[in-house]
Amino acid sequence: MEENRIEIDRDLCTGCGLCETVCPTGTISIVEGKATVSAGGSILCGHCEAVCPQEAIRVTAIDEKMSRYETFAAEKQWLPPGNYNTSLLVQLMASCRSCRHFTDRAVERAVLEDLVKIGITAPSGTSCQFWTFTILPTRKAVTAFAGHVANFYSRLNATAEKTLLRSFLKLIGKGELDAYYRGYYRKVKEGLDEWHGSGKDRLFHGSTAAIVVGSKPGASCPAEDALLATQNILLAAYSMGLGSCLIGFAVVAMKRDPPVRRAIGIPAEEEVHAVIALGYPDEVYQRVSGRKRVTPRYFEG
Repeated sequence: MEENRIEIDRDLCTGCGLCETVCPTGTISIVEGKATVSAGGSILCGHCEAVCPQEAIRVTAIDEKMSRYETFAAEKQWLPPGNYNTSLLVQLMASCRSCRHFTDRAVERAVLEDLVKIGITAPSGTSCQFWTFTILPTRKAVTAFAGHVANFYSRLNATAEKTLLRSFLKLIGKGELDAYYRGYYRKVKEGLDEWHGSGKDRLFHGSTAAIVVGSKPGASCPAEDALLATQNILLAAYSMGLGSCLIGFAVVAMKRDPPVRRAIGIPAEEEVHAVIALGYPDEVYQRVSGRKRVTPRYFEG
């Protein structure tokens, strides 16, 4: 396909061989002293383009517009390993907390679009980049979506209230409904009562925007790809002054009830992996907090 081509300017190429060395698929070889596309199977990762000291290689599938941001100027120079302040990186990660109190200030569309561009700087399996992003840019859009999610849980709660049904399903080895009833039913019911009563939003917490991260069919590890992009978005959002919160209840609703996906324009063939509530935070913390103890496991052969 035309968009999958690798173009090499043979006049600029010096035959240094760096592109051949870094190519993960053996697509490029040095032939008669020049870099040459000698095989198919390129995953279009851009390693060859990034490593070439003469700027002689261009991967036409890479859209340069996706590396141009509207709300800030990005550094173009490659940062070698070890050339960043690890302490500052950890401070950013530890400071980025789930936000459940937002102001009513709208998030600019340019910021949301830049967050998607930052998201796709994440790695993906075989560089397939089959992720998808659906932006809910206003509080009105978030509220409408929340209504569809609430309807799903209203129906689920009504089903979970049927004691005999729960018992029967558990008896035949399908205890999911009973587990939901014991673990989530009451909390969800309280949230639904508030939603329908006072309009309090315990799902999206009053956020003024959201991004749904999904994947198209064909990815080798779609969930991992989407969640890596999601983490990029969370950290970048915090650096831009935004708060964020992952909304797992919305993910479950979309996975189990296709009309909830369709309501915001997500095609049936796509999977949903994360829903990120976004907005300007109405929270101030004094310090970072830690995590529960984890003990790594070693294997030394």
